[in-house]
Amino acid sequence: MLEFCKGRYRARLARTDDDLRAAQRLRFRCFRAGPGEGMDADRHDALCRHLLVEPVEGGPPVATCRYRIFAASLAGAYAADFYDLSGLSALSGPKLEIGRFCIAPECPDADVLRLAWAALTRVVDAEGVAVLFGCSSFAGTDASPYAEGLSLLAARHLGPQPFLPGRKANENIVLAGIVGDMRKGLVQLPPLLRTYLAMGGWVGDHAVIDRDLGTLHVFTAVEIAKVPPARARLLRMDAA
Repeated sequence: MLEFCKGRYRARLARTDDDLRAAQRLRFRCFRAGPGEGMDADRHDALCRHLLVEPVEGGPPVATCRYRIFAASLAGAYAADFYDLSGLSALSGPKLEIGRFCIAPECPDADVLRLAWAALTRVVDAEGVAVLFGCSSFAGTDASPYAEGLSLLAARHLGPQPFLPGRKANENIVLAGIVGDMRKGLVQLPPLLRTYLAMGGWVGDHAVIDRDLGTLHVFTAVEIAKVPPARARLLRMDAA
């Protein structure tokens, strides 16, 4: 069963239209930074399951993400709107796309992120998922504030050549360069991307400028069989 509690928070799947709208409102705040009660919604929402992390005592969700499992072709994935994923499709086993992963800015509690990943770990184990994938977003469309971080990705974290996504979007930035300050580069990476990399994840060789969300993002994948054993044990302990 996916619904479970840890400490002050509960993880569960959206069950109603109101649940989905609550997730879309949080996404609007995190990704579009708009005033009021706007909603971030697109055609992929109807095809995905939506995970919510919420306070046990009640209130709106403090974290959310959506996910979808693919058995074969990745043509309908959100990431496929921006990247040619034919190479990744060659990897065997079910693939789990994770998207719109966000945490309310006023809720930096580490337990929220741990609970979200614990819930996703349950999905991975229940469905026999072999690969996690998605788009890891940087705020804004200007790559210059992230020069060290993007160079670090190019130098240390590119994926295997046969599986790298091809170029599909109109605006992309090739990941290249020499890493100057590694510590500075790590700080420039979004927290979610750092989590993927800690699980042994890898990125594609280019970033895409997303004018709709006002972000730039890199394709990110984690091969479950290559997650470091110590990290896998911690994830499954949290999911127990």
